[in-house]
Amino acid sequence: MDEDCDFLFKVVLIGDSGVGKSNLLYRFSKDEFYLDSKPTIGVEFAYRSIKVGDKIVKAQIWDTAGQERFRAITSSYYRGALGALLVYDITKKSTFESLKKWLKELREFGDAEMVVVLVGNKSDLLHSREVNLEDGQSLAKLEQVSFMETSAKENLNVEEAFLHLIHRIYEVTSHKSLDAKTTSESLDLKTLQGNKEIICIDEVSATKQPSSCCLH
Repeated sequence: MDEDCDFLFKVVLIGDSGVGKSNLLYRFSKDEFYLDSKPTIGVEFAYRSIKVGDKIVKAQIWDTAGQERFRAITSSYYRGALGALLVYDITKKSTFESLKKWLKELREFGDAEMVVVLVGNKSDLLHSREVNLEDGQSLAKLEQVSFMETSAKENLNVEEAFLHLIHRIYEVTSHKSLDAKTTSESLDLKTLQGNKEIICIDEVSATKQPSSCCLH
């Protein structure tokens, strides 16, 4: 845990190569965009600190390679991830059709309670759209995840998508901590009650013993 934050959340960006994952990361972490961005090889990551309530959350965002030849390497990076942005390109239907494969991988390697936000990127290219807004909404509803369309180039909804993900992770983490505390307190109470019962039994035995001796 870094000294300058209260929580450290690992987040992964996943989706086919060329959907704009790296530029989403650059835009959110540095407010930069590169038109000639090259495909990610392996994994890259960046940090950004966010204030959630009175807490400082540092998001550690991992940008994974979308090419098939890197999948054996990057699948291990799901370990410890609390959230994921699942990204497709609204101008390429094939990247939307690949989402089932990515969701399967998420559920195989990721935590069962991982927060997922579905992101349709490149919303600035409406004239080239191949995936309707309604298609993204329907899939998100079916898979019970959040959904947003973004444009890393125009900086549309990028901040909102990441902040929504981080806030949801914070909510899930807070609930888990509260549940763990409640369970711990319940166990402590049962232990105390158990000890009290043992003490009571011992006291009864000690009281009865002299009486038994006196009868003899």
